[in-house]
Amino acid sequence: MEVARDENEIHQLERELHTEIIPGTEVMTDVGAHHFVKGAHRTVLVPQPSDDPHDPLNWSTPWKLVCITAAIMATFTQGLGPLALAPAFPALMQEFECSLADAVQFTGVCILVLGFSNFIWVPISTSFGRRPVYLASQLINFGTSIWRAKAQSYGSFMGACVVNGIGAGPSETIMPAIIADIFFLHDRGKWNTLYWVVCMGSLMVGPIINGAMVETVGWRNFWWLNTGLFGLSFVMVVFMFPETKFHRANATEGVVPEKPSPSASASASSTEKGGITAYDERVDGSPDDDEKIAHVPTASSPLPAAAEEGLSREETAARDPYLGKGTPSKSQWAIFQSNAHPLKTILLDLWIPWKLFAFPIVEFASFATSWSCSSFLTLNLTQSQAFAAPPYNFKPLIIGFMNFAILVGALIGLATAGPLSDWVSARSTKRNNGIREPEMRLPAMIPYIIIMYLGNIIVSVGYDNHWPWEAIVIIGFTCAGIQVAAIPGIVSTYAVDSYKPVAGNLFVSITVNKNVWGYGFSKFITPWAEKAGFVPPIMTNGSLILLWCLFGGLFWWKGKTFRRWTRNSWVHDM
Repeated sequence: MEVARDENEIHQLERELHTEIIPGTEVMTDVGAHHFVKGAHRTVLVPQPSDDPHDPLNWSTPWKLVCITAAIMATFTQGLGPLALAPAFPALMQEFECSLADAVQFTGVCILVLGFSNFIWVPISTSFGRRPVYLASQLINFGTSIWRAKAQSYGSFMGACVVNGIGAGPSETIMPAIIADIFFLHDRGKWNTLYWVVCMGSLMVGPIINGAMVETVGWRNFWWLNTGLFGLSFVMVVFMFPETKFHRANATEGVVPEKPSPSASASASSTEKGGITAYDERVDGSPDDDEKIAHVPTASSPLPAAAEEGLSREETAARDPYLGKGTPSKSQWAIFQSNAHPLKTILLDLWIPWKLFAFPIVEFASFATSWSCSSFLTLNLTQSQAFAAPPYNFKPLIIGFMNFAILVGALIGLATAGPLSDWVSARSTKRNNGIREPEMRLPAMIPYIIIMYLGNIIVSVGYDNHWPWEAIVIIGFTCAGIQVAAIPGIVSTYAVDSYKPVAGNLFVSITVNKNVWGYGFSKFITPWAEKAGFVPPIMTNGSLILLWCLFGGLFWWKGKTFRRWTRNSWVHDM
């Protein structure tokens, strides 16, 4: 973790707040003589930005939006192809003379390789920055799209799928790290939800576009379209995406106290909160007696609200004059950032994802995310199997358009999950005297767990009983879209809040877990559904999602205990 900790200051805050501050616990209000850089509405900024104008946390809003737009485009283009094949399975079966199960493996193998490819990309990201990862991966994807478009045999197309899986890996790990690089804690919920919508939305849009193109201009032209999009994304990364990885030597993710102002006495300090000023006075006046602190509330400040706000701005400007005004430096536009010890960093990044699997919070986030995403994968792998057969007999174009329902659901999830989880967390923080715990956002999962299970029931029972397609698609597919945007966004944000220094490695753990299960599911769901119908495989998967998500109650209750187990781990010092 690129920070400087002062354990004495943390212990002093613990005594004043009467709470334990461990990694993940954030102080969201001024405490005694400890004053923090604030944003709008006097919100304490976590992590605290440095006073460097090139610190990504200090970048102006336009620069942050330009940067995140390039990252969104890279994430979207990399996710567009891997699951786009579903409506084209009949055409691919005819082209390469293979069975449906063999055609499904184009998708399964690609997502398996995609997950493990992040053992390459995340070490590069940590050692040399995010920018070289996007530049290299987009060049690989540009080449594999041409390869897919020109493949003439099953083996050649499968080879292109494998290399495409390598190139598309950053879509599932790099953008969350970028969000943690440039946005403050109180904003991460909505940005991480946006990430999941972009990532999963690209997987939903791919079949829509491919289905239309298969029937009108042929499946190969879909990959020529991808080639053009990768070229555009590469140009955007070159000119719109400066490096966001930044060494912030004097800021912490949790606590960075400011020296007391000259007006503060040696025996007292003040904290402003909700218009009330409280003085922390040492009983005997000794500066070394840390245990004897009396909390004496006084009247509200006589200053009017406008004056208080002006004082806040003045204090913030003095502490960080570049907040909201910074710009990238020339060096941040370099192809890569130098690293004095690249081999050590790379070896650590190869080991850390496996170490994180031993952390209960990471395990919970991995399983909840993996199975939530597999609910969407279920629809992708079964829609042609169900709707191309009697009594529906739908063509690829129609089957592709059904994915609009999933996309609409994902947009609903985007509009509700991020703001809801941030609101729930902020409300709990206020009730907890300005102390935020990562677990506070977990109750926001509840409505989406209900929606998830309802969607699985409607799809599986509807498939087997040949319900009207409107019920299956409009309700079932939409429910799947809502939950796949919401549940992974909430639990992954919880994990990042708990282990921010290893956010990239954390998503490697999540992605490997998710894609290994996705590959295994793709191997058995088609023959299982052919033999036993759709209810057994889909509801088995749905029940596993429910099981993992219900562990959220345990983590809401005992999550801080699990974080306490790992508080001294060296991953917090990365």
